[in-house]
Amino acid sequence: MSETGGILATVAVAAPPARWRIGLAIPGSASLPRWVIEAAGYIALFAITRSFLFANPVVHIDEQFYLFVAQRMQEGALPYVDIWDRKPIGLFVLYKALIAVPIDPVLAYQLGAGVAFACTAMVIARIAREIAPPAAAWQAGAAYILFMPAFNAGMGQAPAFYNLLVALAAWGVIGCVKRREDRALAWRGGVVMLLLGLAIQIKYTVLFEGAALGLMLLARGFADVWSYRRLAAIGGLWIALALLPTAAAFAWFAHLGHAEAFVYANFGSIFDRTSGGWLSWWRLAKEIAVLTPFWLAIFHAPRTFNAARQEQDTALRVIRLWAVAAGTGFLIFGTWYDHYVAPVLVPLAILAAPALARSSPQERWYGRLLLGFGAIAGLTVMAYQLNQHGTTRQYEAMNAAIEQEMHGGCLYIYEGEMAFYRTTNSCLPTRWIFPNHLNSYIEASAIGVDPSAEVRRVLATRPDVIVMRSSRLKPYLPNLETRRIVKAELVHGYVRYAQVPLGNKEYWLYRPRR
Repeated sequence: MSETGGILATVAVAAPPARWRIGLAIPGSASLPRWVIEAAGYIALFAITRSFLFANPVVHIDEQFYLFVAQRMQEGALPYVDIWDRKPIGLFVLYKALIAVPIDPVLAYQLGAGVAFACTAMVIARIAREIAPPAAAWQAGAAYILFMPAFNAGMGQAPAFYNLLVALAAWGVIGCVKRREDRALAWRGGVVMLLLGLAIQIKYTVLFEGAALGLMLLARGFADVWSYRRLAAIGGLWIALALLPTAAAFAWFAHLGHAEAFVYANFGSIFDRTSGGWLSWWRLAKEIAVLTPFWLAIFHAPRTFNAARQEQDTALRVIRLWAVAAGTGFLIFGTWYDHYVAPVLVPLAILAAPALARSSPQERWYGRLLLGFGAIAGLTVMAYQLNQHGTTRQYEAMNAAIEQEMHGGCLYIYEGEMAFYRTTNSCLPTRWIFPNHLNSYIEASAIGVDPSAEVRRVLATRPDVIVMRSSRLKPYLPNLETRRIVKAELVHGYVRYAQVPLGNKEYWLYRPRR
């Protein structure tokens, strides 16, 4: 494997190279390409490990929100203006494309996530073949699929999609760095940066990985003795391509007269968010501990792969710098939610690949720990989330209890799963429809409005149904002021008409006093 398939082969899904083909005896058919078998294995692994969550509308509240926004966009709603959030518009556009498939929208985005997982695992395996044998490289892709659920990113979270684009870009950078004095470096690098630009429009933290990969491309040009003028010109072009999708999104909102709303939601609000305090540090410690099998595999299993040593070392340098950049993007914002680890898993899985190729009993231990722990941890977390958020049957029962009092009006979920806005087809009592924006002190100063004033405004509209968790449940980092306002209104203006279980929680449903 002295050459990488190149960026063009990555983007334009052409016929697989001859070296990927393996013989498989199937009567009446030609030999199947290796990539087909790899893809089938990854899709099967995704399906087996996630099957008990398929069509469940409450897998994760973030996914509920992305789906809800996508459906309202189909009806003409505009993110940041009609529904507020700080995620890039590209994520909502992606979900909108996924649910265009004429099946249950929950299943549609989950199947789309499955395809993204399988494709990402295939790119991981291809990159890992630069530093490990093919069988071990395939297992590196499997490790990614197994570990993602351990960090609450096992289905349709944003990293499931942008990790694919970043992995493709990193593969392209490896190919560029290995080619000396390549006349096509400028356009190959341009494709890499455009991929990263698209990824940035799914999650802005990709900026750190994009900067690192872009600097590696410039280092290749410098090593090829490009003049400073050429470095500046090509570098400027690459930066422009990386920023193009975001610039296009801004231009569209500016054209609609909403430039200020776009800028604050996308760039300003994140810096106004409050830290989670000691809970953030607890999450970080827990996440580092869960990654222990990767640390053991990477730092303690010796490397013995017999590829061309120079090319292997070149690939390793790129992957290690990529891992550092991904880690920086994870650490820098300080909240350290579980799914923020997901981008780091891609380069870590690749770096762990050599440990999966060991033959001696002492060395095989690292690989078995990595894959075994990933499978157990991933399944355990998904089962825990199912217990936390509830089954499809429980959800449908609660949805029916809400609908019986809606009368075509508005639902207000102060606490709870926001998927009910979608399935009841409720009108929206506020732009800040994601519950944590108004019920959490972390978000109190970071949504561009006084949350207490907004909650009072919502209650003044007299929603037909208000949802809160049972008072026996301790809320997570609550906004005590908005919680006091809601509870006071419920005492004087509402009556509790139902207590409904969903997962391991009980929800109280309120309707106006008549």
